[in-house]
Amino acid sequence: MKKVVATTKAPGAIGPYSQAIIAGDNMYISGQLPINPATGELAEACIKAQTKQSLENIKAILESEGLSMKNVVKTTVLMQNIGDFTAMNEVYAEYFTEDCPARAAYEVAKLPKGALVEIEAIAYVK
Repeated sequence: MKKVVATTKAPGAIGPYSQAIIAGDNMYISGQLPINPATGELAEACIKAQTKQSLENIKAILESEGLSMKNVVKTTVLMQNIGDFTAMNEVYAEYFTEDCPARAAYEVAKLPKGALVEIEAIAYVK
């Protein structure tokens, strides 16, 4: 069984996809751009601010289903510049402090809306 997850506390999808899907024991959270859901605008153009906003969006989606960042088992971080890895990691470490999820991080040529980072996640729901 599949359940679509949507919350107004995270930005709505900008295309034909869902914020997240629960399937079986997992929640698959679509890549979260650093968009402030209240304004619809990107966070300031600095990797730390944008990483924080992307993670806050993930957190809001999780919380809409009674979950927390502790439920996250895997993330993928896409960055416009891999040189921002250390600064991104400083903010990321504030959200994952113990039993950190598995992760992959990549540099990509370009992200939607000119974002510096996009983060997707998989969480365990049971």
